[in-house]
Amino acid sequence: MKAFVIAAALALVALAPTAAAQAQPQAGAPLDWRVLDPENTWVIETSKGTVVVELLPDLAPAHVARIKELTRKGFYDGLVFHRVIGDFMAQTGDPKGDGSGGSELPDIAGEFTFRRTAGAPFKMVATARGISTGFVGPLPVITHSDDVLMLSATPSVEAWGAFCPGVVGMARQATPNSANSQFYLMRGTEHFLDKQYTAFGYIVAGLDVARSLQVGEPPANPDRMVRVRIAADMPEAERPRLEVMDTRGPSFHALVTAAMQRRGAEFDICDVQVPSRPRAG
Repeated sequence: MKAFVIAAALALVALAPTAAAQAQPQAGAPLDWRVLDPENTWVIETSKGTVVVELLPDLAPAHVARIKELTRKGFYDGLVFHRVIGDFMAQTGDPKGDGSGGSELPDIAGEFTFRRTAGAPFKMVATARGISTGFVGPLPVITHSDDVLMLSATPSVEAWGAFCPGVVGMARQATPNSANSQFYLMRGTEHFLDKQYTAFGYIVAGLDVARSLQVGEPPANPDRMVRVRIAADMPEAERPRLEVMDTRGPSFHALVTAAMQRRGAEFDICDVQVPSRPRAG
């Protein structure tokens, strides 16, 4: 059975821009850029170039732990991208190379959603009818709104990753709690995956590489992961020297505002990509 099973499409609530999202940013604030944590920076060297992923252990702790464990064992080195679909995604992580395999470790339960508390970092972009979109770190997120949070009997509300370009998700079998080793890099937007699959990371550099991988199911000449490492395990000189735009800062605010103005009523959270740049020094 293929390890990646498409669930039925889910309707996505249309979200209107909020007044807060349209406000003008203040120039020169210090939160524009941030440095990646090496322990949560995943470096995937492919036959087409390098993809750098920021892992999100606060949102999907079991999946990030599995990725780190397999990476540190060298499990992913040399594995092919066995399923690559146009503007959809590129899937890998199967030692059999056909979508039917996994590691010898037990399967893990889905972390399709997480709980958002009032004090948790969440940059709201738009809200309508009790649903908000925004970002937790670099990850585009859909969640119940703060109005629902204030009325909730518990101090938190449900939130989930939006499967936009650059999001990294875990593949699974038909049953929800069957993730093991396979994962995929999103090359386009597919909201029917939201709440059905676990989003555990975001490509902060190398989305162009992910989009250049040979297409096919399987590809005739598949690309592969040559070497996969956690940046904390790499010599200092070999680590990616990147800064990622802070989604809480004024420059990102301006980026979102421009996208909302450009797209108008058709604006979607996936219209916004989180930029990165080389780190000076």
